Amino acid sequence: MSGPPVLLTSDADGVRTLTLNRPERKNAIDAELWEALRAALASAGGDRTVRALVLAGAGGAFCSGADIRKGVSDEHPLYRMRTLTDVTLLLHELPIPTIAKVGGVAVGAGWNLALGCDFVVATPDSTFSQIFARRALSLDCGGSWLLPKLVGLQQAKRLALLAETIDAEEARALNLVTWVVGADRIDAFVDDLAARLVAGAPVALAQNKALLNEGADRTLREALAGEARAQAMNFATADVPEAYAAFTERRAPHYTGRWAVPRTPAPRATEDRTRDA
Repeated sequence: MSGPPVLLTSDADGVRTLTLNRPERKNAIDAELWEALRAALASAGGDRTVRALVLAGAGGAFCSGADIRKGVSDEHPLYRMRTLTDVTLLLHELPIPTIAKVGGVAVGAGWNLALGCDFVVATPDSTFSQIFARRALSLDCGGSWLLPKLVGLQQAKRLALLAETIDAEEARALNLVTWVVGADRIDAFVDDLAARLVAGAPVALAQNKALLNEGADRTLREALAGEARAQAMNFATADVPEAYAAFTERRAPHYTGRWAVPRTPAPRATEDRTRDA
């Protein structure tokens, strides 16, 4: 008899919530959960009804990292790391805003999954650790790329090499947490944040997210070219005239992301040539 699903999925008002559901292991991620995350993130990225995504953990913890309870697998590490790589890239490149709702521990791969989200909302009792060095391992799930960009090289080395545990306030001071909210208010706070993101223009939000993600590794010239391409895509949607109209009419805009370039009728050259013949 199979147990409960390791990943819970729920949809409400354009927001998809993925909840890691192994509370007996503080939501440590095993092979089944990695595969479930890969499938769920791919699905969310291809579903245009999903306008924002929340990643959470069940049972008072966010995620205690990869589940090492069973010891080292006899599968070659390269194969296992492919799944982690897929999950990390899918999360980072989702064309919708993402929120990590963190309560309790966020450790190792679990913390780096949270950092891969666009926003991290934590409670005062949340704790964080890049625990890898304590397990004779190196950073994964994008930690080696994310940490230096978020906190600078020296602090990244401190977190990675010493594998210290820090609290939510220190994490916020280091720009690793966006907001710290009381445990009794975090659900409402995240719901409101997600609703605000859902109300945004989806194409513009996707373009802004991609520009910022890519900009850290671009020259100014490359960034400006990317901005020009993104702006052209925005002006091809119905959201730009809707934004202007809403401003003029002093009302809230309603964004859909709908393509609004007029269709050009297909030329009738073939028919005309046939008639001339």
